[in-house]
Amino acid sequence: MPMPSEVSKADVLEAAREALSSGRQPTMEDVAAAGAVSVRTLYRLFGSRDAMLRELDREPPSRARERILAVALDLVGRHGLADLSMEELATGAGVSRATLYRLFPGKPTLFRELIRSYSPWEAVAQVINTAPDRAPVQVMPQVGRVLAEAMAGRTGLLLRMVSDMVKGNPDTSEGVQRSMTYGLPDLIAYLGEQMTAGRLRRMHPIVAFQLFAGPIVVHLMTRPLADLIGLHMSQEDVVQQIVAAWLRAMAPED
Repeated sequence: MPMPSEVSKADVLEAAREALSSGRQPTMEDVAAAGAVSVRTLYRLFGSRDAMLRELDREPPSRARERILAVALDLVGRHGLADLSMEELATGAGVSRATLYRLFPGKPTLFRELIRSYSPWEAVAQVINTAPDRAPVQVMPQVGRVLAEAMAGRTGLLLRMVSDMVKGNPDTSEGVQRSMTYGLPDLIAYLGEQMTAGRLRRMHPIVAFQLFAGPIVVHLMTRPLADLIGLHMSQEDVVQQIVAAWLRAMAPED
């Protein structure tokens, strides 16, 4: 086995890449054997297994995935999915193009995972399905809170999603389909059922949803400006005031 002073990172990485082709995450012992060095030498050269895996382009997928999605959220919010550069995304996330495409083979997969990870509909569905027979005065404040929490700092993605959906961007179709089949339909159905039960003013439930979500989205988009001109209220307080106003407006007619 070579002496530590005779071993370089490049030597170890070259030997390890050739030997570790199984696709699984290698242990320090695996890399030491492949590079014909001791485990102690690996720690001296790389400091930690995670640092070594990053240089081997074998970073734990969960960590790379989280970074990629976080950077993609910002880029899609600013530029839209159609103009997203996968090379810029890889650079911003600190991963290789090979890692990026291994985790997200294309833009449709990336957008679907953005929707799954960051859209509010998963949380909304959970609120609705936990107790579907509860009255709106109990349910809608919770819906308003989870909507705001999920969208805070992410309204750019939401608006880009709507824009790409209207334009019929094929890269967004799978993600949009997911958002249209889970969460939002649960809320629309709940509103319609509550109108039928006489607990809410009758109108098209989609319009009722738009009246509910619209002010919350506008508040999140304009909150920095509102703070500058004198709005000194927490997001939670503002959202609950919006929900309370909606409940008063949606009270059944006598």
